[in-house]
This record gives sequence, structure tokens and C-alpha cells, in this order.
Amino acid sequence: MDLHIDDFYRDAAAGLLILYQAFPRKVALYVEDLIGHEEPDEFGLPSKRHQGCLGALIWLAEEGYMRFESTIHFQALDQAALTEKAFMRLTRSVPSVGTSHESLPASVRRVQSTLAHQLREALREGDSERLAKLTRQLFDSAVIEHR
Repeated sequence: MDLHIDDFYRDAAAGLLILYQAFPRKVALYVEDLIGHEEPDEFGLPSKRHQGCLGALIWLAEEGYMRFESTIHFQALDQAALTEKAFMRLTRSVPSVGTSHESLPASVRRVQSTLAHQLREALREGDSERLAKLTRQLFDSAVIEHR
């Protein structure tokens, strides 16, 4: 089982959602805010989990989902913000797994159908399979191109 991939999905989704909540402002994105405190190893280096999370955030930037100005040691990305690519994908409407809520106002249904909202729910519920599926949808450019 590739647990590091599940961690990647969780870290990527959580990091992008923090930036989504701050959008369009630039913020410092701390690894500890995403995964909690991890003790450094006996040489003072960040744990593998910490390094994996930071690596996921840097990968997101390299792939054009966010931008940042610099790193703050191994602790954070400074002045991070979503790119248009990530913003458009997070605000895209995706089919909901739950029941239809036709009685809700259109604005509420619109927000609840966004990928950002559904990712947030999957994180809150700890549903790793749903989180993996939604995160893969975020990265799948073919989904957008065919709409």
C-alpha cells in the first residue's frame, strides 16, 4: 500500500484549501498547520512526513497550482497564493455524492457542488478514498477540457 500517496492527496488538498480560503491574498503556508507538529530526527532534520508535505507543496507550485516567493527554512512557503488554474478547478462544479438538495437556495447549491467544498468535506470526514478521487479530479486537465 502506498501510504505516502494518501498523505500526498491529503497534504495537497489541505494546502490548496488554505490558499483558497485566503484567496486572493498571499499567505505563509506552514507545514505544521497541515500535518501538526513532527519532531526532527536525531540530526535535527525534518521528519520524512514533514519533508513529504513540504515536497507536495513545492510540487504543486512547480505544476502551476500555486506560487510562492520563498521558503521559510523547512517550515513554510512564504507569500503563497493560488494560481488561476487552481482557482478555476477548485470552483468548478462536480457531481455530489450525497442526495440532491433542491430546496436549498441556488447560491448554497452552487457552493456545495464545488470541488473545494467537497474536498473540505472529505478531509473533515477522514474519507481517504473520496479524498483521493476528488484530488485526482483536481489534477485531471481532461475533465476541464471536455466541459
